[in-house]
Amino acid sequence: MITKINKIICAGLISCGIAAALTACSDTWDDHYEGTAQGVQEGSLWQAIKQNSSLSNFASVIEACGYDKSLDGSQVFTVFAPTNDHFSSSEAAELIQTYNQEKGKVSDEDNTVIKEFLQNHIALFNHSVSSASNDSLVLMNGKRITLTSGAIGSTPLSSSNQLYQNGVLFTVNGKVTYQPSVFEYLRKDADLDSVRSFFYNERFYRKEFLPERSVAGGFVDGKTVYLDSVFRQQNDLFDYNFLGADLNEEDSVYWMVVPTNEVWSQLIDEYSQYFNYDNQVFNRDSMIYTNPRMAIARGTVFSRSYNQDAALGDSALSTNAYTTSSSRDYYWGRTFLHYYQYGDGTGFNQLKPYEPGGVFYNAQTTECSNGKVLKTNQWNFNPLNTFYQWIIVEAEDQGSIQEVSKVENTSTGEMEETVTPKTCYVEGYNKFYGKLGGNSFIEFEPTRTTVNHTVTFNIKNVLSNIGYDIYLVSAPALANDSNATDNQRLPTKVRCYLSYHDQSGATKTETIQSGMATTPDVVDYMLLAEDFKFPCSSFGLEEENPQVTLKVETRVTSTEQRTNKFSRTMRIDCIMLVPHGQAVVTNENPEDHPGLPVNSFIIAPHGDGVAYAIPRK
Repeated sequence: MITKINKIICAGLISCGIAAALTACSDTWDDHYEGTAQGVQEGSLWQAIKQNSSLSNFASVIEACGYDKSLDGSQVFTVFAPTNDHFSSSEAAELIQTYNQEKGKVSDEDNTVIKEFLQNHIALFNHSVSSASNDSLVLMNGKRITLTSGAIGSTPLSSSNQLYQNGVLFTVNGKVTYQPSVFEYLRKDADLDSVRSFFYNERFYRKEFLPERSVAGGFVDGKTVYLDSVFRQQNDLFDYNFLGADLNEEDSVYWMVVPTNEVWSQLIDEYSQYFNYDNQVFNRDSMIYTNPRMAIARGTVFSRSYNQDAALGDSALSTNAYTTSSSRDYYWGRTFLHYYQYGDGTGFNQLKPYEPGGVFYNAQTTECSNGKVLKTNQWNFNPLNTFYQWIIVEAEDQGSIQEVSKVENTSTGEMEETVTPKTCYVEGYNKFYGKLGGNSFIEFEPTRTTVNHTVTFNIKNVLSNIGYDIYLVSAPALANDSNATDNQRLPTKVRCYLSYHDQSGATKTETIQSGMATTPDVVDYMLLAEDFKFPCSSFGLEEENPQVTLKVETRVTSTEQRTNKFSRTMRIDCIMLVPHGQAVVTNENPEDHPGLPVNSFIIAPHGDGVAYAIPRK
């Protein structure tokens, strides 16, 4: 019988040689480990259990599952054996029947009788107790549990510290309670079958064998045979770019809000339309399957180490949130965007978690070995606070500019750019400091003044069938030079073309604005299109040539340029795609402006040229 261990256990196990807190770590115990200690009883752990009539029911399960061979070998274990008074023959028979039903259908490490019963009563290495013991040990299934002089967990000890040639035997008055992790609980609750099928999908979930941490038992036909094999459960969904939480990690504490099957089905029906990829997208079916489900799951896990509010009653910060303004600015594009956090008054879901409408409201709580599952049949996560996000393309960021216009040099025959992109910075003393993304923008300085120019921007991660308000944000010359001349401060006029893919993968181009003039001496939020819906999503695609682009073209006549009415110089801060209705441009004081949508953001370029955004509550 090859014993399976489905958690990384060796790193956390406390052996006699290194655990000074255990009273077992004495010269006597060192002698016992070598099999020479005085008082060590004859025989192995299995022989002791088999010969003890009060442990016959426990012994029958051990033998039926093949663990008698391991407990009769040379490897050292500590066993907590329930007596017959607290573990009946009918209970043993039921476990044996379950084991046989699962045998051959699931791997040994997934067999519930091995994992949740046998391995829940056995630990590797020697462990003992004294009158002062209050220690934590790791069972073979990876579960951490407290061992005191009188109990293991909540189960009383009836005898302790019985030394045998390959370990220590305790008897206990009851079965040691098995508590699933948050991850394990997902496949125990029938109401959560839909979530379970996603998280345990073979696309993401697998086990990795760790030979360096397993116990070799010799060679058969030139191959190593392992007495105990250590596996690590791997799930790509736990990675930083997805949930950022290992829901099976016993050393962490997580809360997870999980929708019931009915709610999950409703959300999939709603969210799938937002992740419709064109027919030419590589791995399209996988993207269509995964991304709506991740849209539900992201923002639902809360690490207790990340939340200062111990009860998460006032606010809750999920593992997908960013805590600092600099990280929010880097990942979301603006510091005022607080995605995946709830109840702190800054996001789109400003309700406290347990208030009516809050993310924990009316959820049914189940305690797990590493946290809690909060099962809910109503979904209070606002998409505007999770996956339905602003898309901000900073002009100066690497990869933002796809190309600029070129003309042929008649002398050389080579194509030359008609404008040169130049990064300009806003100094701390300038009144526009803090009003432009990254305190910088791109000035497209003409190399040829006789022609109009174009610049094409790449736009990534758009959602399909969701309305965006599209803004072009221009910067004033004064932001880079407080002494800019009148000619340098001239406005320009632009025409804008939006390109995207249709369902077949063909590129479609629309003129979404023609002849719009920038406003001089302010950060100008120019609304190019309102409630624009892309037929196909590009969310999550790694695109060398993005399917969505915005081409900005100057539309200044020679007369307008010659008479100093307009300039062909463009100064662009960013492109913004904002969920429809969630940003309102106003020249009035936003605090005095009534009737704006609740939870909208107010972009207010005032008369002094200040442009900023604040959430309206």
